[in-house]
Amino acid sequence: MIENVILSNLAYTEPYARKILPFLKIEYFSDRVYQEVFKIISNYIIKYNGMPTYEALDITLDETDILSDEEKARADQLVEKLTVDPNTSMDWLLDETEKFCKDRAIHLALMKSIEIYDKKDNVNILGAIPNILQEALAVSFDTNVGHDFFEDAYHRFEFYHLEEFKIPFGLDLLNFITKGGVSRKTLTILYGGTNIGKTFCMCSLAADNIRQGKNVLYITLEMSEEMIAQRVEANLLDTNMDDISKIPEEIYLEKVKRIKEKCVGNLIIKEFATAGAGPTNFRYLLNELKLKKGFVPDIIYVDYLNICISSRISKSKSGLYEYVGSISQELRGLAVEMNLPIITATQFNREGFKSTDPGLENVSESFATGFVADLVLGLVRTDELDKLKQIKIIQLKTRYMFKGDMPYFILGADIKKMKLSNVDDKEQNLSSPQKIIGNDEKEIDNGFIGLF
Repeated sequence: MIENVILSNLAYTEPYARKILPFLKIEYFSDRVYQEVFKIISNYIIKYNGMPTYEALDITLDETDILSDEEKARADQLVEKLTVDPNTSMDWLLDETEKFCKDRAIHLALMKSIEIYDKKDNVNILGAIPNILQEALAVSFDTNVGHDFFEDAYHRFEFYHLEEFKIPFGLDLLNFITKGGVSRKTLTILYGGTNIGKTFCMCSLAADNIRQGKNVLYITLEMSEEMIAQRVEANLLDTNMDDISKIPEEIYLEKVKRIKEKCVGNLIIKEFATAGAGPTNFRYLLNELKLKKGFVPDIIYVDYLNICISSRISKSKSGLYEYVGSISQELRGLAVEMNLPIITATQFNREGFKSTDPGLENVSESFATGFVADLVLGLVRTDELDKLKQIKIIQLKTRYMFKGDMPYFILGADIKKMKLSNVDDKEQNLSSPQKIIGNDEKEIDNGFIGLF
């Protein structure tokens, strides 16, 4: 019986106990006697930071007043029979214990879900069922207790020379500042004023991803699915957005067919009500897409951060600083959990909107959003830049490189075609040249000082 093996090794095999104790829950044991013995063993280990003896377990069990006389007799027999086989494989023990915990977690989640469904006294409570099941399915052991600086030197050396998975941009300078593209488990935030081009930039980047054969999930909480699709389509068709509706049906469908043939990647756009969804909802969506469509994204766009909701704290009981900061933390947590990059956007305040050189202090509702992000880019448009069909990109924060090497730069910005593009070095309007290394590893003269 696996419960006997678990309790025996929990009591008398210290390496095993140290690894699995954080994951075992008392409710995983269905019998009250096993629950009480588990509680006695775990309480002893936690309180005395050591393994219990048979005498300690026996005395503590005699002092308990929770069990009946019949149950206490059974508990005495159980403790007396707790023995371990030194030849048992530790890997087998851990695997079987993890399987036990998963099975019990799913069983308890199903029972809880049935109980909620049978009551039906509150329709809103039914929404908790997916979360209960999701948590049960996610039960897993992580026995890694950290990186040992000296013992793990070889693994660290391998990491330094590992070719990191990247989602490349279709823009040379963005690839340069990220050393090849955005990494997995990262959060990128685009900062800009109202109507400055946050959605425009994300749609353009998403179109580039599709061309590269990546699967893209675009979550919108502001525009409709069709409006986002129209913007991406204008980019892919290289057509002014207003002209798409003028294309005859037969020609339009043929153009879409050609795009599909050229683009190995796919795009799913999902609309949520403004302030009606957050990272928890996005997690359910990812599971549904995988189950129903076999769709697993390589990258996610969330349009945009400020109008998501947090599942951890209440907006009415916290300030905007704390609330929006919590949303950004949850989004990055989702990126880590799903092992993919997430790109989202937020707003500058009034001063940032007017400035041609805004900083993180100009974030509209939460300076805290920049703390958890891996890359923060500011978007600046002026009348002069609009005439040139350009946009200024400012590196506000980066974990990819020293941002002083390229604090800001210019990209082409065709708003009507929803397309960002590379510009020639001379179009950067730069007065002080810098040397950067392009993808071909040749030096190119570029300056990024005194742009405005």
